[in-house]
Amino acid sequence: MAHRLLSKGGFRVCHYCGCREISLIKDLIVEHETATDLAGSAVRAPARGETAAAQGLLRGMAEVLRAHWRGEENGLFAVMRQDAEYAAYIANLEREHRELDQLLAAADLGDPDDRRRFLDAVDELYRHIAKEEDGLFPAALTALTGDDWNRAVAAWREAHPEAGE
Repeated sequence: MAHRLLSKGGFRVCHYCGCREISLIKDLIVEHETATDLAGSAVRAPARGETAAAQGLLRGMAEVLRAHWRGEENGLFAVMRQDAEYAAYIANLEREHRELDQLLAAADLGDPDDRRRFLDAVDELYRHIAKEEDGLFPAALTALTGDDWNRAVAAWREAHPEAGE
């Protein structure tokens, strides 16, 4: 089967392996899209003089990402890191989560330096998402067993109690 890649935000996105048809992966991708939508709105708001709105969007983005990271790290990452082949890759992704979380917790989008750091972080977030969606998620298709998927889904649901069963 030929690889079919589509462009998304300047990154090449695969759609050939089928991982996007798995409900957990779909949920993780929806969270990525929600976070990047909020980030884009937060980036644009200060140019319209809406600094308070930008700060609220940043807080919303942080809230989405923190639940996402809990579900991802306690689920998919936890089961995949059991394989030494993925452990270092996952450790790097988790380090990137912590770095972004620190920035989001402290950023004041009314401050020009913090706005610049936030813009850089949003660019890095797109690269980070590509590492997950185009690297780790497709690898999960062959790496995880049925029990692994069940554990990963259970951890995501625990981080998202509002999602229900």
